[in-house]
Amino acid sequence: MPSDDILTLAPPAADQRISYGPARQQFGDLRLPIGKGPFPVVMNIHGGFWRAKYDLAHAGHLCAVLTAKGIATWSIEYRRVGDTGGGWPGTLEDVRYAYQHIAQLAESYRLDVRRVLVMGHSAGGQLAICLAAHESGVKQVVSLAGVVDLKRAWELHLSNGAVAELLGGSPAGVPDRYRDADPVQLAIPRDTVQFLIHGTNDDTVPAAFSRDYCDQKKKWGENVRYLEIASADHFDLINPVSQAWPKVETAVTDLLAL
Repeated sequence: MPSDDILTLAPPAADQRISYGPARQQFGDLRLPIGKGPFPVVMNIHGGFWRAKYDLAHAGHLCAVLTAKGIATWSIEYRRVGDTGGGWPGTLEDVRYAYQHIAQLAESYRLDVRRVLVMGHSAGGQLAICLAAHESGVKQVVSLAGVVDLKRAWELHLSNGAVAELLGGSPAGVPDRYRDADPVQLAIPRDTVQFLIHGTNDDTVPAAFSRDYCDQKKKWGENVRYLEIASADHFDLINPVSQAWPKVETAVTDLLAL
């Protein structure tokens, strides 16, 4: 299956679709492994350059595979650019609400709140790391081809100015928003593991974003790891039948000590 086919191919159904807020976009798809639990959890944040036309459906493929490995997956939807309340700061607020909601799900669905990993792809990688800066409980973050340098993304005009749409302007025009939102400018607690994965053939978000991010954050003393996968493109990292996927899966299972 070509990697971009997952954007249109229907995913396996979730076990439950659960609201975490009143807006129609404030929900998550929960998938549960077979067994008694308690289960470790991956909260997945989909990408799409923060725009409303891209939703969580394609993430169902990787979530189903992780669930088959014994991991509960909480794949979240959130208000995006084009949605009422989407953009900044509403998009991050939704991600925070969705993360906080895991504690409410834990008893009913046998989730292990001591083993929660937050993973995001592309724009979701930015949101995952940003969440770790704002929620002290986040101890493990995986960024897949993440947009982890928003000023640089603005300079490169990635996806026709997506960063300016999210934050409402340029770094000079809304500097406070860039300081609050840009992973490369945020201080992440040193007890939080950040694992960034990127493909060398990514022509959507250059691999240098993740590589340079890790170099800088190591100088700050943050706990960062970097894996660059040769020949992988932007969508290989979220395609469970790609050659790159086993490395992503291993990173997740190792962090959760499975």
